[in-house]
Amino acid sequence: MKIAISISGKTLDSSFDTRFGRASAFCIVETETDERQVFDNPAFASSGGAGVQAAQFIVKQGAQAVVSGAFGPNAFDTLAAADVIMYIAPGNQVATVKEILDLFKADKLSRVDAATNKGHHGGHR
Repeated sequence: MKIAISISGKTLDSSFDTRFGRASAFCIVETETDERQVFDNPAFASSGGAGVQAAQFIVKQGAQAVVSGAFGPNAFDTLAAADVIMYIAPGNQVATVKEILDLFKADKLSRVDAATNKGHHGGHR
């Protein structure tokens, strides 16, 4: 399974970032092979619609799941429409990609079935 993790930097050693649309980058991991790639988040500096743009990027990369700290309504709708499973990781401690993957593999992340916040541009629909 390909899983995307929002991270705060541009290396495999970067910390988990609880932001989705405004995360600096995403680490995409193939869980079967542990192959990892880091991609800049193209929506990081966007003036609006960062959640949707980040979600579209994740879908384009072929991720089947994504781990972050929150998902606004538009990002949630975009990911859900593409059948991408969303998980929330605890954001109260600094975590690495490896720690997030360990939580994922141990089934200790909370699965998201609705937006976790209202978004930043007036909600949706």
